[in-house]
Amino acid sequence: MALKKKYDSLKEIPAEDVRLYVERDGAWHVDVDLKEEKARLDEMRNNNIALSKRVAEYEKRFEGIDPDEVRKLAEEKQRLEEAQQLKGGEVEKVYENRIKMMRADMEKQLSGKTEELSAANAQLTRIQIDQGVTNTASKRGLRLTAIPDITARARSVFRLVKGVPTAFESDGQTVRVGKDGMTPMTLDEWVEQQVADAPHLFESNAGGGAASNGSGGVGGNNRSVKNPFRKETWNLTEQMKLTKTDPQLAARLKAAV
Repeated sequence: MALKKKYDSLKEIPAEDVRLYVERDGAWHVDVDLKEEKARLDEMRNNNIALSKRVAEYEKRFEGIDPDEVRKLAEEKQRLEEAQQLKGGEVEKVYENRIKMMRADMEKQLSGKTEELSAANAQLTRIQIDQGVTNTASKRGLRLTAIPDITARARSVFRLVKGVPTAFESDGQTVRVGKDGMTPMTLDEWVEQQVADAPHLFESNAGGGAASNGSGGVGGNNRSVKNPFRKETWNLTEQMKLTKTDPQLAARLKAAV
């Protein structure tokens, strides 16, 4: 569904689209800089749905093809060839030609469809991982220009296992564990690691400032703002702006209340 250009109040904006709007002149307008991001995510989501349907169609079409039957046909062909050599009759030659044509046609169809199915599965995997990491990283302030970089990094680590993005070590066999040392690393944990290892992919934050106890402000790197999450300085508009532009600072300010 296309983005609405303007809302009269914050309450009218769907929860999943709030971060795409900014307040201006008494109304909420779509942030022009985020239109491209929204369009990219919508395209990825639509491609994901289309590819899922294609995979399901291929699986249904292959349902009646049995590889064992193909092998039986090859064995039958060999048997008929031997019979022809022994008897020298024309009947065996007819059977041989029929089986040869059936086998060649079946192998050709099976090979082509298997390749298409494999390509579709690979593309579906790539889109699901791209979509997952982009959505997760966007919540941490991912730069629009960094989407190709972070998705390429994610594809070298994650593979779909039973439909779930699962992280693997460089050997491609060992599952990479998360913070608890037991369960597989999640996309959230991996993105958090990228914030530390590749900060240039994300919008700059306030640094090491901490919320104060008295004035409701935050200090650090010569920056000082009121804490919009405190009761005495509560400001929903500032909360939304801060959550969009600097999610780490927003989290620290909210935790300090």
